[in-house]
Amino acid sequence: MRSIQLILTSFLALLILSCAEEEQTMADQLKQTLENTSSHMYVIERNIPGAGDLDASELKAISRSSCDVIDGIGSGNITWLHSYVTGEKVYCVYLAKNKAFIEEHAKKGGFPANTIEQVAIIIDPETALE
Repeated sequence: MRSIQLILTSFLALLILSCAEEEQTMADQLKQTLENTSSHMYVIERNIPGAGDLDASELKAISRSSCDVIDGIGSGNITWLHSYVTGEKVYCVYLAKNKAFIEEHAKKGGFPANTIEQVAIIIDPETALE
């Protein structure tokens, strides 16, 4: 439950930033969030055959399991931001103190973590204009 509160707090902070500075892009907002925390952003690629065919109840169960594991690890160490479900893969975006917390989450949750990459820089279309 605590991790859900942290995620909602993060999104509310981004929304507030968005309202305060309409000119600020989502990439800029994420950059600012990362500057204000000791966490790093990670993208995790999970090979899950048939992922795109999972129904709402299956996705809910997987999400609940992920949140439970995060609660056990400590939401101050790892935060799940969101995931993209494709046909055969799931791409997850997390904030974590370090890669070890991502690996621990995968192991305890029984989730594959085929590739874990730390985000070095966030860019968007506005980057072309800078």
